[in-house]
Amino acid sequence: MVTSGLRLEQANAEDLGACPDQAEASEPRDFPSVYQLHFDFVWRSLRRLGVPSSALDDAHQEVFLIAYRRLGAFRGDSKLKTWLFGIVLNVVRHQRRAGRQERSHDRLSETKLETLQPGPLESAAKAEAAVMLQAFLEQLDPEKRAVFILAELEQMTAPEVAEATQTNLRTVYSRLRSVRQEFEQAVARHRARDEWRSHHARAQ
Repeated sequence: MVTSGLRLEQANAEDLGACPDQAEASEPRDFPSVYQLHFDFVWRSLRRLGVPSSALDDAHQEVFLIAYRRLGAFRGDSKLKTWLFGIVLNVVRHQRRAGRQERSHDRLSETKLETLQPGPLESAAKAEAAVMLQAFLEQLDPEKRAVFILAELEQMTAPEVAEATQTNLRTVYSRLRSVRQEFEQAVARHRARDEWRSHHARAQ
């Protein structure tokens, strides 16, 4: 897991936050249970992959429509979460190929924070971390973004990431190593800007 002064768990806004994996080895296979268990995972994965808010509902519906049609053929060779992310990637790629997706700039403006009400300082820190994380995700190429989301935010293993993205395991390790370095550099730049702003504010 990436370690830094700006911890990833601070980005626990509803559309960015890492959530515990609800589905264990004995995952239910009926569609209503699959939909309920993985509704949030699919939504936040689409969001993190750059689907704008205006297209999220349609993309989310398309993912589960495909899952409904193919669920009977799912053999259980991988986790449902891994299988679903493969569908998510295909839906996002199809949107891009069709030219229906525009770059999203709506970040957190239309997104609710956690239903629990933290203090104002904690809320501000989480919102700032979420904005920083979303900005970082948006500047990544699609392949690195998918690896980072699965490994760092969803806590999947490298073999699971390789299966979900249909990528060679060695390539996954290489991309993950590279994107972790990029993230650390982004965090360092973010902290340097914060320190400069604090110093400038005190000097005034």
